[in-house]
Amino acid sequence: MADNSAYDTYTSPLASRNASKEMLRLWSARHKFNTWRRIWLAVAEAQHEMGLPVSKEQVEELRAVVQRPGGITDEEMKAAEKYERELRHDVMAHVHALGDSCPKAKGIIHLGMTSQDVVCNADLLTLHEAMFLIRVKLARASVAIGEAAAKTARTPTLGFTHYQPAQPVTVGRRLVQWASELVTVHVRIATDRIYMEFRGIRGATGTQASFLKLADGNTEVVDNVESRVIGDLNDLLSRMPNEFEDVDTLNLSTQTYPRVIDTFILADLASCASVLHKIATDIRLLCNRKEIDEPFEEKQIGSSAMPYKRNPMRCERICGLTRFVMNLVGNAYDTAATQWLERTLDDSSNRRLSLPEAFLALDGALDLMHNVASGLIVHEATVKKNLMAELPFMATENILMACVKLGADRQEYHERIRVHAQAAGLRVKQEGLENDLLERLRNDPAFKSKAQGGMLSGELDWAGVMDPMKYVGRSVEQTERFIELVVKPLREQYGEAIAKLGGDGPRV
Repeated sequence: MADNSAYDTYTSPLASRNASKEMLRLWSARHKFNTWRRIWLAVAEAQHEMGLPVSKEQVEELRAVVQRPGGITDEEMKAAEKYERELRHDVMAHVHALGDSCPKAKGIIHLGMTSQDVVCNADLLTLHEAMFLIRVKLARASVAIGEAAAKTARTPTLGFTHYQPAQPVTVGRRLVQWASELVTVHVRIATDRIYMEFRGIRGATGTQASFLKLADGNTEVVDNVESRVIGDLNDLLSRMPNEFEDVDTLNLSTQTYPRVIDTFILADLASCASVLHKIATDIRLLCNRKEIDEPFEEKQIGSSAMPYKRNPMRCERICGLTRFVMNLVGNAYDTAATQWLERTLDDSSNRRLSLPEAFLALDGALDLMHNVASGLIVHEATVKKNLMAELPFMATENILMACVKLGADRQEYHERIRVHAQAAGLRVKQEGLENDLLERLRNDPAFKSKAQGGMLSGELDWAGVMDPMKYVGRSVEQTERFIELVVKPLREQYGEAIAKLGGDGPRV
């Protein structure tokens, strides 16, 4: 049967289920080959300006083709594919296809260049664009979490260490902790941008020998051509707001830019992935406690067998996607380590997979995180119920201090409280009964005032002991300060870029 349908061939789930249109466009064939063409045009323009054998007429014809609306056409793409089947060389295939569209300029396209003068610089340009999109989506997710935190800044909840009940925090304080870790990653990615320098126009082994020959040994001409081309690449990046000056050019390179740069990029993406995985896991744990739910659509089905199920499928998908990203880092290290001498080609097939897919997967995870944070449901009654069930244990230290202030012996009362707490804990675990620790303490004469026949110089404030806000420390202050000092500036800085983003809900 003929393969006439898209359903007859494999399609990556990253494209069909997860990544956004914005990120898919950056890694599309059209964007890639349009970028190649812009570099060929920039080189031709620079060579003409420096008096090299490239005419004004050739440059104008090339510019008209490269800069036309939409760029490379479907027909030109198909022509390049046909050339590649014959030539087994993707760059030369596109040189020929472009030459067919501008015959006067055909002879000067790729003049003095090697393939990686085009490919490496185009890759780095795309990596800068993709990294900026990741930064925008990191900012958007952080802001959404911060906004959810503002609504729950004063909602006390049980803290957990070792996934065992611990000192209370507030829901908002927990959320801004998540946002804080995303912001840390955001800062790291923004800072590491300075290491993503353009390769430059360096020729087959990085020595610029072919350009030097073309310029009759004039090194100033060679430098000026490269400087002009890199300036044009920075002009393409200037449409993105950023905190840094123009991207510089590597001091040295071989045929390719050092693949260790890819390790920085994938490590940054993996760091972001690890934070998203942690947040999504926390939400999944809290869903199990019925304290939090991610958005759930009216007709959404949680299980084909169990109609009552309401699974945190968005967070589960985040965990799956981010785990994939984290495990791609090894590819970059292996590739960087095995580039022999001035270059080998075994990097190409690996990078065609690992770099785009890392960005596409993380992009999908960030969209999902924003979707979850924007529609996060906090069940405050259950949060309170779960907290109050454990609060008597949390309150024991405060009770002990209050007793000491009323004349009690610290060691003696510590032991009394310990015995009662252990008994109450066994009652909860072994008998499935309510926590009766406070009742036990109230009934113990040692915890009554002397006026009541007890041992203390005054009465304990039992109602105050059970006020959960007395145990959350500076949670409210820390939450509000983080929102004011970090979330609001982030929203202002990236607000325009965030507004341009498309939808973020799961397509399927």
